[in-house]
Amino acid sequence: MRNARKFTAMAAGLAVASLALAACSSGDGGSSDNSTSGGSGDKVEVFTWWASGSEKLGLDALVNVFNTQNPNVEFINGAVAGGAGSAAKDLLQSRLQANDPPDTFQAHAGAELTDYINAGQVQDVSSLYDEFGLRDAFPADLVDRLTVDGKIYSIPSNIHRANVVWANTQLLTDSGLDPAATYATLDDWFVALDAVKEKTGRTPLSVATTWTQVNLFETILLSDLGADGYSGLWDGSTDWSGSDVTKALSDFEKLMSYTNEDRDGLDWPDATQQVIDGNAAFNVMGDWAVAAFEEAGKKSPADYVYMPVPGTDGVFDFLADSFTLPVGAPHPAGAKAWLKTIGSLDGQVAFNKAKGSIPARKDAKPEDFSAYQQSAMKSFGEDTIVSSLAHGAAAPAAWANAISDSVSKFTTGGGDLAGFQADLVAAAEANAG
Repeated sequence: MRNARKFTAMAAGLAVASLALAACSSGDGGSSDNSTSGGSGDKVEVFTWWASGSEKLGLDALVNVFNTQNPNVEFINGAVAGGAGSAAKDLLQSRLQANDPPDTFQAHAGAELTDYINAGQVQDVSSLYDEFGLRDAFPADLVDRLTVDGKIYSIPSNIHRANVVWANTQLLTDSGLDPAATYATLDDWFVALDAVKEKTGRTPLSVATTWTQVNLFETILLSDLGADGYSGLWDGSTDWSGSDVTKALSDFEKLMSYTNEDRDGLDWPDATQQVIDGNAAFNVMGDWAVAAFEEAGKKSPADYVYMPVPGTDGVFDFLADSFTLPVGAPHPAGAKAWLKTIGSLDGQVAFNKAKGSIPARKDAKPEDFSAYQQSAMKSFGEDTIVSSLAHGAAAPAAWANAISDSVSKFTTGGGDLAGFQADLVAAAEANAG
């Protein structure tokens, strides 16, 4: 049961000035009428990084629901391409600083919102949780996780899991491995990676550009430190200079030795495609990857298998895409209509079926989703939850960026293991609250 499991602490929110929510027309959160529409002239610019692949499919499904619920509101797609939203975030920050905000923008729920909150760039949407019935629709511990000093600044569209390994069934078989096997420890996994390399000559572990390497890195920290130790990195109770962190960095270095040499020129779909095509055995990626396998017509377990990253079974590495109401949104009625769709059951079901994530709402029916998604729903309801670094939940942007720079420097040969750890210690000292 959800109330019986442990939910580890997220970075504490910082005090911010209260911002008044723009007055908009009222509506019943349980209906799909047009009560959020403000007239035929309404529009909404929705700023995301969902520009291709399964992310675009999810956005398209969500827009279809939005158009049905709000036929008089024009949807303007403000999507900006770029893995993990790096390009989009840069452009967004420029627009916010120029007082030219979109009507709503995508952001990872959690610590990533801290900078926007402290800069007074997003409004408190707590009243919409009451109006749309979201406090009852979302798990109470998720609402707590989204609350900063008594206020809520975004509405999540989904829940994703970052600590998932995806593997090619045939390539594992060709390597003499049991595709149904899981690996209790990283050392067990190293044995399997060696088997792939020795028996097939294929890439044991595919990875792509820096943010995907950070995603891999956080799961290795989680594997070696455990849930409490990993979460302690963000609240100061785990020492970044400690020997347990050194062990994790060493394991990360070893894992990177199994990866493809062209990694820095790729993005996550390319690395996942290597597993789909049988050119790589394993890939660590968030569960949006399942949509890529399905889009390619692959079936599990015949074509691919999935498992928690070795050493992280029983832990759910959490992130969520969410949407905000910016201060100065030019079309607040349209923004409110979009936020209502984001939180609605119809919107969450359509979006998550296409994207591979799971709904944040408790009333979604597991049988409406794929076998993987059903397993993720079960895990989210039972496992210990920790916050993803690579996807904005664990650390504010400046700290996450400093870690990303340190990872990139290390994986491109810019320093040794000791220097890598020293850089991470310095990043923590400069950015920890």
